[in-house]
Amino acid sequence: MKKKVFRYVFWAAVAAVLVWLCLRNIDWAAFWTALQQCRWSYVLLSMFLGVASLFIRALRWQMLLKPLDPSVSLVTCFNAYNIGMVVNLAVPRAGELAKMGCVVGHSSKDADGKRLLGADKVIGTIVTERVWDLLFVGLITVVVVLSRWGDFGDFVSGLFGGGSALSWVLWGVLALVAVLIPLLWFLRKKGGFWARTWEFVAGIGKGIGSFRHMEKGWLFLLYTLIIWTFYWLMSACILWALPLLEERTLLDALFLSLVGTISTIVPVPGGFGVYHGMVAGAMQAVWKVPLDLSMVYAVLNHESQVIVHALCGLGSYLHESFFRRGR
Repeated sequence: MKKKVFRYVFWAAVAAVLVWLCLRNIDWAAFWTALQQCRWSYVLLSMFLGVASLFIRALRWQMLLKPLDPSVSLVTCFNAYNIGMVVNLAVPRAGELAKMGCVVGHSSKDADGKRLLGADKVIGTIVTERVWDLLFVGLITVVVVLSRWGDFGDFVSGLFGGGSALSWVLWGVLALVAVLIPLLWFLRKKGGFWARTWEFVAGIGKGIGSFRHMEKGWLFLLYTLIIWTFYWLMSACILWALPLLEERTLLDALFLSLVGTISTIVPVPGGFGVYHGMVAGAMQAVWKVPLDLSMVYAVLNHESQVIVHALCGLGSYLHESFFRRGR
């Protein structure tokens, strides 16, 4: 418990420092002038797309869970996603546990009284979602870089280049997985801890494999495409909301969406500071946008979605607490 508290306090402190670093050199007069010129209808449209993306994510997740538990409902998946997102605003990565707990709690039981959706299987479906999302991030990166290498190539290369910290982390995780899985398979025959650990890993494998058992796999891919299209349009809406940035193109919005997605790798509460610093920094590095204007964009895009997640999460929590308790 103490370690968890320390970890949370540490990352919260990191977020606070990053926010201070982002804001310390802003020309506040220019910041407020740009904010007052905002076309708020576009911000509201971006927020609507944020809600819609959560709904489509719930539909996609339900497709993965159905082969494991046919009784799982869209309401359960939607509430779980919303609650998970609002938990992530306070405690990074804890939202996945909240999502899992909500779905497992509503899962049907077999003849032996065991939940059809165990934690291991649900984690497997979450990993499947992340794998497909990662594939789309890779596709977006290729499209952005190849379309306008002169503008974006150097910046993206700096993020993913062989010597970057992000690159080392990704390769390190892959190497760790490649070693641990064969080792656990070999040690499973010893029973006890090793057998239970392998059973948990195998359950994750079943969750990942649930993609193969879906009746309409093409619909899963379509939902994934829609989700990332909505993210793209959300970034575009904020550009259109600011008259000084309205000349930026849809490809520019796709680039900013990519940078914002990459910023979520750093586990600070709600992405505060990291998102603002990376997105505003990208706009300054690539287009020479003034700090105050780039920060207005970052604040509008990030905080509008924080409001969406907070309201949807609160609504789903109240629905689960007062209308679905005990079901």
